Amino acid sequence: MKPFDSKTINGEVFRQMIISGSNNLFNSYPDVDALNVFPVPDGDTGTNMNLTMTSGAKEIMNVRNESIYEVAKSFSRGLLMGARGNSGVILSQIFRGFAQGLEGKPIIDLDDFAAAWVAGTEVAYKAVMKPVEGTILTVIRESSTALKDNITNFNSFGQAMVYLIEEAKKSLQHTPELLPVLKEVGVVDSGGAGLLKIFEGFLEGLHGKTVERKQISLEPTKPQPYQGTGFAATALENEEFGYCTEFIMRLGGEGKKVFDQNRFSTVLESLGNSLVVVQDEDVVKVHVHTLRPGVVLNYGQIYGDFVTLKIENMQEQHSNLVAQEVTGFHRHETNGAVAPASKETKEYALIVASAGEGLKNMFENLRVDYVVTGGQTMNPSTEDFVAAIRHVNARNIFILPNNKNIIMAAEQACGVVPDVNCVVIPSKSIPQGLTACMMFNPDADVEANEQEMREAITRVKTGQVTFAIKDTKIDGMNIKKDEYMGINDKTIICSEKVCDHAAKKLLDHLIDEDAAIVTIIYGDKVAEEEAKQLADYVAEKYMIEVELHQGGQPVYSYIFGVE
Repeated sequence: MKPFDSKTINGEVFRQMIISGSNNLFNSYPDVDALNVFPVPDGDTGTNMNLTMTSGAKEIMNVRNESIYEVAKSFSRGLLMGARGNSGVILSQIFRGFAQGLEGKPIIDLDDFAAAWVAGTEVAYKAVMKPVEGTILTVIRESSTALKDNITNFNSFGQAMVYLIEEAKKSLQHTPELLPVLKEVGVVDSGGAGLLKIFEGFLEGLHGKTVERKQISLEPTKPQPYQGTGFAATALENEEFGYCTEFIMRLGGEGKKVFDQNRFSTVLESLGNSLVVVQDEDVVKVHVHTLRPGVVLNYGQIYGDFVTLKIENMQEQHSNLVAQEVTGFHRHETNGAVAPASKETKEYALIVASAGEGLKNMFENLRVDYVVTGGQTMNPSTEDFVAAIRHVNARNIFILPNNKNIIMAAEQACGVVPDVNCVVIPSKSIPQGLTACMMFNPDADVEANEQEMREAITRVKTGQVTFAIKDTKIDGMNIKKDEYMGINDKTIICSEKVCDHAAKKLLDHLIDEDAAIVTIIYGDKVAEEEAKQLADYVAEKYMIEVELHQGGQPVYSYIFGVE
């Protein structure tokens, strides 16, 4: 009997479902990204769920165990370590509860299947401090409850899975009625949409089919640049042999796209492995092992022109390359080598997340021990934080995520290393993180430091300037693609054709009579002279102290902190 028609499934069938579900999400993650309410260039729900799902799928790629519990447990572990962003962490918690619901079972029947989804829902809700309805949580809760209540009506896993998908679709379509901002923008919840893609892939796996990953298009139909990694298209574990592809490329030029190293690296990792990308001003050097060097080169030419390039067939090296496959972006590497852990155990260590060399230097000057690369443009994974925790080798560690979409991954990492006292200070922005670091006192105890740092982040107002990736209407404001938006927390204050105009309007909104100091951090695409003129504007208009820093952050032209 085929799995689709069966009343029971084992680990091998579930493994096939996972791979198919992961691939199906990969094929659609740009569309899921496009559902993000805010028209910012780093709208990344689909990307985060894709990277998380990919991590879980890689964990079970070589698992040959007929016990569904053992497969589900391995999958859950992979999701846990690879979880990125709130959507990725919630997804990992859903399948953590799902696996717990199957404990000890080599095969499961329909009742077990329905009960496991309910268990997954319960664990996911508990993981979120303030659950919000109209999100992925609603979709998993309503669909799993409906399945459990009606499970006796089905005679096969195929029927049950079809019903689960139908109920998830209904729930997803109802999310705008539960979350007003979705209704205003005219979209459904992106996290719920990503979960539906996984379910639809699961159904194909039950059919005995595997959804194949589509080749990356070089001209995306959605405004977001491509992000994400993929194991099916990248792993050198089939009968083909790869090519060692190296090139040096000069960035920019007429008709070329703006280069972002994080996004560029993530795309190349979906095309190969053993990836090293090194940028020096307007030159980037790339090394990658890939089955499709032509696609890699075509993608590279979007951003610049080649200075040199070399492609070598690696047939004789194939076996070694399989064993050395890179499993994820942001592995805390320096030219491909993982930094060794500190030998001496320290009393305290500070870990922060940020993107940009200037920001990295700013944090290191404030006694930060480890900067996890990432932030708005690439949320670090749970595993990234675990690696940082192990590296700093301290008894007490404070982690500052500096982005509200990273807080859950940092907290999840702390749970993975219970032998270390880790405290997450819930900083939601770079200015909050900088201020909290200033308040850290190595001579004070843990409780006093935590209190001071938590209080410090409440005294900081944050603003950011970036560009819109699509036309939309939100907060009663009509936004046009490519305009510059001034954003305070999650409220768009203004949208202007000129960056400087948006920056000034945002600062005027942020600065009040209680403000004592303004910090201006300008990004990698802003000229120093332009930033100085903005600082002069603030100092002259408000007679207030202004600090100006070159942060080098991508995507966000300016980050403002007002205290």
